[in-house]
Amino acid sequence: MAQTPENKPVRALVTGGSGDIGAAICRELAAQGCAVHVHAHANAQRADAVVAAIRAAGGEAHTIAFDLTDAAATRAAIAALLESGPIGVLVHNAGIHDDAPLAGMREEQWHRVIDVSLHGFFHAVQPLLLPMARMRFGRIVCVSSVAAVLGNRGQANYAAAKSALHGAAKSLAREMASRGITVNVVAPGVIAGALSDAAFDAEQIRALVPAGRAGTAQEVAALIAFLCSGAAAYINGQVIGINGGMG
Repeated sequence: MAQTPENKPVRALVTGGSGDIGAAICRELAAQGCAVHVHAHANAQRADAVVAAIRAAGGEAHTIAFDLTDAAATRAAIAALLESGPIGVLVHNAGIHDDAPLAGMREEQWHRVIDVSLHGFFHAVQPLLLPMARMRFGRIVCVSSVAAVLGNRGQANYAAAKSALHGAAKSLAREMASRGITVNVVAPGVIAGALSDAAFDAEQIRALVPAGRAGTAQEVAALIAFLCSGAAAYINGQVIGINGGMG
C-alpha cells in the first residue's frame, strides 16, 4: 500500500463498507496497511462485525455511521474524521437497487437510487479533496457496475447513477492529477453475494458471463487495493471492468 509523503499509514474511508463487496474492500485495504473507516448507515452492526474481523487479524479499523444522502450529516462526520488527519483513500462503494421498468418507476425510486450513488459521492469526496491536495497524495475509487456500461432492464435509475460516476471521476481526475491524486472507477459484473445469489442461478450466470461463473468480492477488492497502491500512481481517470468478459 502506498504511504503518504510523510511515510505515515494511509487512512481510508470506505462508504457502504458493511456489504459483501464493501467488507472485502475494507479487509483488503487493512491487510495492505491502511487504517480503515468502515462506513454504514442502516447496517452499523454489520460494519462493527467487519471492524472486529479486521482487528482480529491485526489490522486497524473503525466504524463510522452517517447518511450519505444528508449533506450536512456527511460533512459533519467527515470533519470529525479530518480532525485526526487527512484521509488518503476514499472508496465510494455505497449504492442501492430499487428496480422497476422506467414506464412504471415511481419518482422516489429514481431519486433514492441516484441520491445514494451520485449525490453521496459528492457529499463524501468534496470535503476530502483539499486535505488530499495539501498532502499531495490521494486515491479515490468509485464502485460502479456493468449495468452502467451495458444497461440493464429495470435498472435505468441504477445505471444512470453509476454511469454518472464515470463522468465525474474522469473530470475529477483531470482536476486533481497534478496533486498526486488519482480517481478511477471499477465496474463489477455478476459478483457472488447476497444480491446476485438471489437474482441468478448457476445456469443464468453461465449464459450471461463468458467466464461461466460469478466473480468474487475478493477479486473486486484486490483490484481496488491495487488502484490505491503506489504501483498504480499513473492509472488515472479510468473505468475498469471486472466482469468475466461481459463487455
